Amino acid sequence: MVSTVDTTLHIVDPKNPGAVDEIVHLGDFWDEEQMRQHKEEILEANARVKRLFRIAYSALKEAKVIRDEWEDYVAECTNQALVNRAEARLLEAVFDGVAARYDRPPKARHLFATAITPEGIVTGNVETLLHEVDRIYTVSGEPGSGVTRILERIANTALSKCLFTEIYHCPFNPDNYDLIIIPEIKVAVMNVEPPHTFDPSPFGHLIAMSINLNGYIDKKKLAIYTHEMLSAKFRYQACLDRAVAYIRQAKLTHDYMESFYIPAMNFDAINAKREEILARILKYAAEFNAA
Repeated sequence: MVSTVDTTLHIVDPKNPGAVDEIVHLGDFWDEEQMRQHKEEILEANARVKRLFRIAYSALKEAKVIRDEWEDYVAECTNQALVNRAEARLLEAVFDGVAARYDRPPKARHLFATAITPEGIVTGNVETLLHEVDRIYTVSGEPGSGVTRILERIANTALSKCLFTEIYHCPFNPDNYDLIIIPEIKVAVMNVEPPHTFDPSPFGHLIAMSINLNGYIDKKKLAIYTHEMLSAKFRYQACLDRAVAYIRQAKLTHDYMESFYIPAMNFDAINAKREEILARILKYAAEFNAA
């Protein structure tokens, strides 16, 4: 297996340099003298990018506190017994007749399918993740109604049976799960409640069950917190929008900084390096297939 990672310095460091990992340093292909002519602009832009990201992260932290408040109102007014029953029904449907694989250790792969970007919350091509899935189960509900807990229970049950499990995390709160895929039984369970942008409609023919936990919320009891809920939703969205706006500014500032790098790069040499790396990857593939 071969993978490539685009990374800034020390974000992803090689764990086994030479034996397994290798850094391709594109700094070998730029004109340092030309770069030095714009040293001050680059330093200023780089500092500005860091500041903008700090502001964005601060806004996201604020949004998390507000969302926790929102979740508390909903959790207080949710009939947990009915949520437990729905969870049990989903577990039975997903794992009915599925034998455990105790001949091997459990293995999970933790990933993100969604990101907070300069364009907002964006989900990648989910269809590429679901192309071998035969059954999809969707779960929706207000924050605090139990969606996160149910997806976590699905993942834990799969791992307890030693089934390989792909766990896609929420970009806003990575402790939460947005999508669970269990390839061996060709099942996916997804959170389809906004702001998550998983749209199950293209896979309607694969949806085996949909659970909406809002039906287990005591609306009369929740109405007591109408003002607080509306305030929390407004403040949460405002903080999220502010974070996205500053991420967008950081992207524009980074693009400005790149404008000094691009003319100084030797792209012919970079292309030659790319072809060299590609040839090595194809050689590894041929060796693997011949083994």
